[in-house]
Amino acid sequence: MSLDADTIVDRRRMRRKLTFWRVFAIVLAICAVVAIGAALRVPGTSALTAQAAGSIARVTITGLIRTDQQRVEALERLGKSRARAVIVHINSPGGTTSGSEQLNDSLTRLKEQKPLVVVVDGLAASGGYITALAADHIVALETSLVGSIGVLFQYPNVAELLKTLGVKIEEIKSSPLKAAPNGFEPTSPEARAAIESIVSDSYAWFRNMVKSRRHLDDAALDRVADGRVFTGRQGLALKLVDEIGDERAALAWLAKEKNIDPNTPVRDYRLRDRFGDLPFLHTMAVATLDAMGFGSLARRFEEWGAVQAVERLNLDGLLALWHPPTGN
Repeated sequence: MSLDADTIVDRRRMRRKLTFWRVFAIVLAICAVVAIGAALRVPGTSALTAQAAGSIARVTITGLIRTDQQRVEALERLGKSRARAVIVHINSPGGTTSGSEQLNDSLTRLKEQKPLVVVVDGLAASGGYITALAADHIVALETSLVGSIGVLFQYPNVAELLKTLGVKIEEIKSSPLKAAPNGFEPTSPEARAAIESIVSDSYAWFRNMVKSRRHLDDAALDRVADGRVFTGRQGLALKLVDEIGDERAALAWLAKEKNIDPNTPVRDYRLRDRFGDLPFLHTMAVATLDAMGFGSLARRFEEWGAVQAVERLNLDGLLALWHPPTGN
């Protein structure tokens, strides 16, 4: 019996040691990822490096646009850098109205310090087009999509579904328009009118921006401000863009209009550290936990990452966002 007890004690001791080394290996792996991220750190969150100084900064705006103070600060640092000019590549369907306005304001301030030209890679619609309006010059491919000048307030209404299920939402509120519309009851005429006034006001703001930045008269503005998107070819005729082309056209314009040497190197300027956006960081953490025998913890971490991704896609407030219609 004494031998069996000693064996059990030894096994427990070995398990504790194994657990310790597993945890140590995980910590070591995380430190390695951090070290790799630091090595991959590129200009953008501080200032252009000596290598990029005197070059043309390439800024890329993709995906949904939301308010982002880190992006604002990065663009402010770019304005203070020794970059000769800025080329902004846009491929975005838009996002929140406030986020698009914030980005437009940041680029407008940057334009006061550096020549700035926009290249529409594939899509600059709604908030993406609000972003493009900050530029001195807008270049688009022939088949790029631009426009979608309009504002959207969208919410689901499940009142009939709840009624079918026999569910009733009780509420006590200080005034009839508090938290209205809420989607749990039919929208009252007063609530609809309040939302429509917000949408109309934001739409007027968007229209006035297009009119002043693109130098359109009322008739020309009416032709482009009905919410539709246009190809780059159509946008050129409608004065939504200035030129058909790609980054080479942007460089040629900078050379002609801003006296920028066309041989000036173009270098990427990231709006945040690459390490902050490394897509493999989450994957590596899951794989490491799984390899170390912490399968259940790896699954939890994987599920947490999925939840975070969904939350990042959640957009609140007024939207300046375009998406292709879906069939019934």
